Amino acid sequence: MKKFDWPVRVYYEDTDAGGVVYHARYLAFYERARTEMLRQANINQQVLLEESGVAFVVKKMSIDYIYPARLDDLLIVNSVVDNVRRASLVFKQKITDQSGRLYSEAEVLIACVDLNKKKPCVFPKTFISEFL
Repeated sequence: MKKFDWPVRVYYEDTDAGGVVYHARYLAFYERARTEMLRQANINQQVLLEESGVAFVVKKMSIDYIYPARLDDLLIVNSVVDNVRRASLVFKQKITDQSGRLYSEAEVLIACVDLNKKKPCVFPKTFISEFL
């Protein structure tokens, strides 16, 4: 899958007393964008969970905060699948505004896990085919 962009508006609930986006909210922005990217690729995480007990979990995440987002900013969360392996993949993500100003960058390692066995497992074939 190619580059995926997801718009995010900064609301009051996302900010601290000074009107600056609270650092943990970036996690939510990145999560929403990854979920919407999968949804656009017709990958329904709830169906995978219910039918096969497979879930995608964040194993590791690195975030670089570059410029502070503020109340009412309209941001774009860009997501790209960078590296696909049998049981994990890496998302490279960044948050910019419409002018291209960079606010944050993240690298997220996602693992595929069989929740019944509580162990890593191979991604479903339909999932992998979307990202190769």
